[in-house]
Amino acid sequence: MSTWNPENDVDLLSGSEDEEAVAMKRDYHGREALLFVVDANLQTSGVDRLMDALNIIRTAFISGILVNDKDLIGLLFANTKHSPPPLEANALDNIVMPEDCAVFLPLRQLTKPIVEHYLEFMGGVETQFASTYGLVEPDGHGRFDLMIRLCIEMLEKCGKKLNNAKIVYLTDVSTPHPSFSNHFQAALQKASDLEGKEFEFHVIPMVDDFDYEPFYKEFITLSRAIEMDSFKVPDAQMLREILADRKLKQDFLRRCLGHFSFFLGPNLSMSVQYYNYFQRRAYPRKVQILRRDNSLVSTKRVITVQKKDEESEEVLHEYQIKSTGGWYSCNVGGQNLRISTEQMNRIRNLHKPQMMLLGFKHRSSLPEVIYSKPSNFMYPDDQSIIGSKRLFRALWERCLAREKIAICLFMSRRKSIPRYVALVPVEAPDKEEEKNYRSLLCGDGFKIVYLPEAKHIRNIDMYDWNDTGNTASDEGVEFFQKVIKKLRIDYQPNLINDPSLDALQANLLALSLDFTTDNKSIDNLLDTTQQDKRIEKILPDYEKIFDPEEEPAKKRAAKSTADGASAPKIPKVDEKQLKDLNFVKGLIKDQSLLNCTAVQLQFILRFHFDISMPKSSKKDKLVERIEATCDYTA
Repeated sequence: MSTWNPENDVDLLSGSEDEEAVAMKRDYHGREALLFVVDANLQTSGVDRLMDALNIIRTAFISGILVNDKDLIGLLFANTKHSPPPLEANALDNIVMPEDCAVFLPLRQLTKPIVEHYLEFMGGVETQFASTYGLVEPDGHGRFDLMIRLCIEMLEKCGKKLNNAKIVYLTDVSTPHPSFSNHFQAALQKASDLEGKEFEFHVIPMVDDFDYEPFYKEFITLSRAIEMDSFKVPDAQMLREILADRKLKQDFLRRCLGHFSFFLGPNLSMSVQYYNYFQRRAYPRKVQILRRDNSLVSTKRVITVQKKDEESEEVLHEYQIKSTGGWYSCNVGGQNLRISTEQMNRIRNLHKPQMMLLGFKHRSSLPEVIYSKPSNFMYPDDQSIIGSKRLFRALWERCLAREKIAICLFMSRRKSIPRYVALVPVEAPDKEEEKNYRSLLCGDGFKIVYLPEAKHIRNIDMYDWNDTGNTASDEGVEFFQKVIKKLRIDYQPNLINDPSLDALQANLLALSLDFTTDNKSIDNLLDTTQQDKRIEKILPDYEKIFDPEEEPAKKRAAKSTADGASAPKIPKVDEKQLKDLNFVKGLIKDQSLLNCTAVQLQFILRFHFDISMPKSSKKDKLVERIEATCDYTA
């Protein structure tokens, strides 16, 4: 977002046609590469500072394996006395190694063994780093230019096509060499090599009072091809927090959703991009595995076409086709019309993704919140149409000054339905006032607000709800208005992570790496003790205004027969039924005599068998006598 400054824009009158043709083409494919360089001078001021740097890299490793394992991450140590080979010694065969550098991990895709190897290294790094790597003698200043050359060579020979490559240097030394030395000038010359290779160089200070003036201010401006006056000293603590935030990468990784042309009028257009303010959570894809060995079940989709006889429905001909060889059929005028998939795609792809300006309206005509669809953010792209940044900034400044919004027709992607949108100009927050680094990632541009249509508006019938029984007094409404004001909080959704995704990632880390995480999520936002103090003064008024609440009596849980509870009741047996001998035999056959009372069992013995037993006899004795007597008489 900081790149679309008109002062840094290209001159429209300069450059040849070949350069413009190259600028019109941009390759968005490739992988991201992140190469960490740790200065061995961090151990001179204590092991804690070195461990802080290694913990930052650990979070980057964990974030990489959870978010996008296709990206490349590497680690090397600079200004070391010893240069032990990495775990893959053959990875440095075609790379010239300086004497004062040590490669711990070449640029590789993160896997579980690599992360486990780094975690095992961190277990003994406090006591073994000085003996294993050490510090270059005599003053701890190695060749900075050779270190940059090594980084460039590792990025070029990683074996993958890179779209974005960054070198992250963690140090607490303000200059790698004295300003009067030849090594100082050689180090500055390497900045032009970074600019030509389009490799980004970032310095992460491990101290808050870091001084950029001696060396890094000039080196960074030369590597980025910007003026020294435009360089602003960043907040060192904020840089460390951004790099250590494990959730930051998955929230803002590959935010761009598409590139399209914005047509302002006849023969006037500019190229822009748009992205989500927060990326949608990408949960792991569900797969099927075999129970015996946990191997993945491979599936294959087969489309079969059959021709059947109309009378006998016998299959006359059968063959398989590809997914692209299918067709759509519909009845038109009594005839079957067949449309192939290629023809259908041609109809859907009549228009490319684009946006067309319809007019302007005042900003007050747009509600503050529209629940139709989440908003997007739009910013210019000068790689497709030269001069888009200047035109975009002019439109943004005029809309901001006049408090206007642009109403446009937007087709976000191919095969999609055009939507009416409003472009609302937004400004980046002030860095001096805003200390939250996540909010600083959104700069100046337009917020794309999707306008609702008739199908998005619901008509809710409030007749059943809005009756006299649900009304409250004016005093009660005023009371709860006070409660709402006192419980109001500063809601910041960019500080709340997805609880379900946090739990899933925590389980994955615990199972694979035995790594525990503490994810409080929304608990960090709410202070329940402070909320209780706010409303404790007005709680006595609640009982005066409203009737005291009566808790409903809790029903006692039923006990099971195993806990000594009585058996469930059964329908009563009538005396007329007991006089029927066949009914009694049915009870004996179903073993249901125990469900009868002792009085009923005595009645069965007297009425059918003319037998009298003591009144103190138990039910089991009575049942045994009835069953034995019935079998004897049968």
